[in-house]
Amino acid sequence: MTTIALVPDDQAVQALADVRGLRAVRYQTLDELPDEAEKAQVLVPGIGVPAGSDVAAHLPSLRLVQLLTAGVEAWVGKVPEHVLLSAGRGAHGATTAEWAMTALLTIYREFRELEDARRAGSWAPRVTETLWDKRVLVVGAGDLGRQMRRKLTAFDAHPTLVGTRARDGVHAVADLPDLLPEHDAVVVVVPMTSATRGMVDAAFLARMRDGAILVNAARGPVVDTDALLAELQSGRLRAALDVTDPEPLPAGHPLWTAPGLLLTPHVGGSASGHRERAYRVMAEQIALFVESGTTANLVRGEY
Repeated sequence: MTTIALVPDDQAVQALADVRGLRAVRYQTLDELPDEAEKAQVLVPGIGVPAGSDVAAHLPSLRLVQLLTAGVEAWVGKVPEHVLLSAGRGAHGATTAEWAMTALLTIYREFRELEDARRAGSWAPRVTETLWDKRVLVVGAGDLGRQMRRKLTAFDAHPTLVGTRARDGVHAVADLPDLLPEHDAVVVVVPMTSATRGMVDAAFLARMRDGAILVNAARGPVVDTDALLAELQSGRLRAALDVTDPEPLPAGHPLWTAPGLLLTPHVGGSASGHRERAYRVMAEQIALFVESGTTANLVRGEY
């Protein structure tokens, strides 16, 4: 029996061409599904496409929704219980970790200040901080967290990973109060769930050491924006944000002018080849589903 997968473009069709027992069919939008929709068992939404309230209404045979990103919060609870939801974990971890490394190096080596001096025509040598020998707490121990650990180690920093539960080389979330004061920077790379919403609150930030850097490469609502603004405006902490709450950041929002902040518009995973990497993970996960009825990136637990 051939499994039918509905995919958003020709590139996805091509990426699935070698999966045995599968036929990929392109759709135009989730509101304009082809005739094969009635028999389709797999749906691949486009990047950034949210779930509609009736996503499965015209897909009676649907058994798997395979996403192209690690973030799944827009789809959790939007598919029937008998339908599996699978993340695109592993597609964008390396490039998002690269963004976080760039953010830390930009702040420590003062590239923004040096560029300002260049624009002003000023030759202004200075001694800066360094990432070397810094202790960096990585909150999130999935693919992205592991990518961060590897990159930080290569720069002679000392990473500490924190996950939901303790295991070899990973501390538990319950250890955060004791770990926060011991680190020079905190990189947040957790998924957006009910447990992580507001995780970085005033109490969390208060336990960070003076002058520490908070890096949010997760989702905006993981950080309490007002609490972070208070710390930035006092000058006690610094931060780098690729995501915000609200997002997009509206005109006039105080984050635009907050001191000690490096801000980018959710571009951590937006690097050349991002679609190819997403479709490679997609093909791997769908091939597993066709073979075994499940995937390695299955979304489980409370969201």
